[in-house]
Amino acid sequence: MFANLTGWHMLVVVFIILLLFGAPKLPALAKSLGQSMHILKKEVRSTDDPVDGDEAAARPTVAETGAGTGATSA
Repeated sequence: MFANLTGWHMLVVVFIILLLFGAPKLPALAKSLGQSMHILKKEVRSTDDPVDGDEAAARPTVAETGAGTGATSA
């Protein structure tokens, strides 16, 4: 979809953004966008890292699996 975009397309997009928001608001808009991206990346990293308590709780124990009790199924 975006593979055919050229430098002229990006220039037109920047010009339209300038018209919509005005030059004085662009630095604040860019700062807000950067902060949002930083928060998003931090949250994605935190969900990828397993929490020690969750990992231990997710593993079944010997008592839950019935292993080692000598019980056999008939």
